[in-house]
Amino acid sequence: MRTIIQLPDEQAEQLAEVSRNQGISRAEAVRRALTRYLDEHRRRRQEDVFGMWRGRSEDGLDYERQLRKEWP
Repeated sequence: MRTIIQLPDEQAEQLAEVSRNQGISRAEAVRRALTRYLDEHRRRRQEDVFGMWRGRSEDGLDYERQLRKEWP
């Protein structure tokens, strides 16, 4: 998939410099940066959800059973 993005001049210059130093294309540098960003975002979401029942007095299974009692 092709995507067009607009970068401020300073970021475009830094991207060009990083690409030259690493011997990769600008597109590859952007792909690598996006991969790192998405990995970090996924990790943060997992951390936000992990342990969400911590500190609750009710057991998760008991809570599920209560909800199911409402079903017709």
